[in-house]
Amino acid sequence: MYESRREKPISTALFLQRLAAHLVVVLGMVGLFLIIGMLGYGRLEGLAWRDSFLNAAMLLGGMSPVHVPQSGTGKLFTGAYAMTAGLVFIAAAGILLAPVFHRIIHTIYWDR
Repeated sequence: MYESRREKPISTALFLQRLAAHLVVVLGMVGLFLIIGMLGYGRLEGLAWRDSFLNAAMLLGGMSPVHVPQSGTGKLFTGAYAMTAGLVFIAAAGILLAPVFHRIIHTIYWDR
C-alpha cells in the first residue's frame, strides 16, 4: 500500500490524497457505527432519533451516554456498544495517523 524504503517519498499532493482516502474510510466507519448505535437506542430504548444520535455520538466520542438505559436489553446494548465504540475510536485514530507516521519514518530511513 505504501512505498518501500527504496522508493522516493511521494509528493505532497499524493500524500494529501492518501490522507483524504484514509479520512473517507474513517468517516465511513464512524458513520456506520453511529447508525448502528442510533438503531439500537431507538429500537431497544424507544428513544427519538435525536436522542439516539446524541447517545451514540457521545459514546463514539469517548464520553458517557446521556440517557441511562431502562431495559435489560438496553443495558446490554449500551455496554456492548460502549466497548465497541472505544475500539472504533482507537482504530479511527490509527487509520488517520498511519500515513503521517509512515511519511515521517519513511523520510528518515529512506535509502537514497
